[in-house]
Amino acid sequence: MNARGVTILLVEDNPGDARLTIEAFKEAKVRNRLVHVKDGAEALAFLYREEPYTHAPRPDLILLDLNMPRKDGREVLQHIKADPRLRRIPVVVLTTSQAEQDVQRAYNLNANCYITKPVDLDQFLNVIRCIEEFWLTIVKLPTE
Repeated sequence: MNARGVTILLVEDNPGDARLTIEAFKEAKVRNRLVHVKDGAEALAFLYREEPYTHAPRPDLILLDLNMPRKDGREVLQHIKADPRLRRIPVVVLTTSQAEQDVQRAYNLNANCYITKPVDLDQFLNVIRCIEEFWLTIVKLPTE
């Protein structure tokens, strides 16, 4: 990527999934800073640099869960893709939902990809490694 590395915003309310994702990215080949927020309202505060995130970096990639309290991932995705300052940030929907309506809606809201979280630990870690490999080493991410 570049000298500063990659900033990843993880929007995930499940503490176990968040911990696994954070640990997997700690072992990543690409230098990265993973920031975790627990729901959609926190995600939007981070993206819009509202308190307590006034000095938040612009993420290069967003990993977004769908089913969260306060503001769900669908609403967050809609805000991101409607805002000209944010819409180029790739959003990877990473959720437990396998519902076809969720897949369709996420893509209709311009998600960059949709991944269903595996329940098996090894498969989950493999998914995170694949995300890292594709989005942080193969893809050319936009700069601000």
